[in-house]
Amino acid sequence: MSENPQDGPSPTVVLVHGAFADSSGWSGVVERLHAEGVRVTSASNPLRGISVDSAYVASLLGQIPGPVIAVGHSYGGAVISNAADDADNVVGLVYVAAFAPDEGETLGGIEQDSKDSVLTAALTQLQYPTGQGGETAVELAIDPAQFHDAFAADLPAGQAAVMAATQRPVAELAFSEPNGTPAWKNLPSWAVVPTGDRAAGSDVVRSMAERAGATIIEVEGSHVIMISQPQAVADVILTAVAALG
Repeated sequence: MSENPQDGPSPTVVLVHGAFADSSGWSGVVERLHAEGVRVTSASNPLRGISVDSAYVASLLGQIPGPVIAVGHSYGGAVISNAADDADNVVGLVYVAAFAPDEGETLGGIEQDSKDSVLTAALTQLQYPTGQGGETAVELAIDPAQFHDAFAADLPAGQAAVMAATQRPVAELAFSEPNGTPAWKNLPSWAVVPTGDRAAGSDVVRSMAERAGATIIEVEGSHVIMISQPQAVADVILTAVAALG
């Protein structure tokens, strides 16, 4: 976790990463929020499925004193949509190249409608132990040879190769488990929509943000816009902080 010791009435920002990633992907955003005196935590998302991950993040959100703005990248958007509904101190949401599913929807079903996404064809299947005897379940990773094009096209190839080698697989349940009641129905929201998103798909990200009634900011870049353009993402978060502080 990264925290700024400055006290004040403004909300704490909680950053939630998505699939194939970890909390370090927010480092550039954290640095810029710290420079503005914003309290921020970059959470670790278990990546084991909607219900498990949302419960974990909701617990974290609820243990933070005072108001919280939850920020989700990619799959992390689905997680905050569910988790914030169970955490009374969340006052706003920011979606960064993120899913904002409605109740009963699955991310796999949503992705079927995207004309911009190439992610499904880039995925490989792995097995992980469920903890129930010898039972295993499917988790997904991105083929390293396709990682740059599908996930991080606006980063240098060498940086994308490091990200591919250090990626965290996500349980298939993240894409097949139905979502619960989304917090965006009751909270103000903002959305960063990268125009070159080939992972979630710019078209899907934009349509979900529109449905959620989010304030939409389009930025030229890939799915990992918080890494390639951290200032643009930080500026949107700061706008939310100013509006809700």
